[in-house]
Amino acid sequence: MRIRDATLADLEFIASANHALALETEGQVLDPELLRPGVRAVFEDPARGRYYLAEVDGRLVGQLMTTYEWSDWRNGVFLWIQSVYVMPEFRGSGVFRSLFAHLEALARADSRICGIRLYVDRGNERAQEVYGRLGMHRSNYSVMESVFRGPQSHG
Repeated sequence: MRIRDATLADLEFIASANHALALETEGQVLDPELLRPGVRAVFEDPARGRYYLAEVDGRLVGQLMTTYEWSDWRNGVFLWIQSVYVMPEFRGSGVFRSLFAHLEALARADSRICGIRLYVDRGNERAQEVYGRLGMHRSNYSVMESVFRGPQSHG
């Protein structure tokens, strides 16, 4: 398995994976008129985030995106994992574990990074188990939001 940075040439895979992710995990149908430009925006401005892809025999099989949150309490940056998707036929084969290991190694080597966070749907117990096995734990924070564009949460 090879983990690599995504490029603009990967936009269609990423948009397709994000579409499948939203439908599968939240029953949401994403608007392609928002989704594709949203993915493209990450490539146009790296301050917005970064995509990582997993390949097996040259085939794209998984992804995750990171975004950044400044922590004044820690004088450092948290990487937020978002848009995690693994092709159904590759689930359970270590794709996310490899993506996470790659990200964690990069983060630990960068003194500006103070931690890694992600949010997971309360009902997605399988994902929570996977994240727990990788050493992640529940935060004492809950996420609250007010959404103005795109799918609304159904918390």
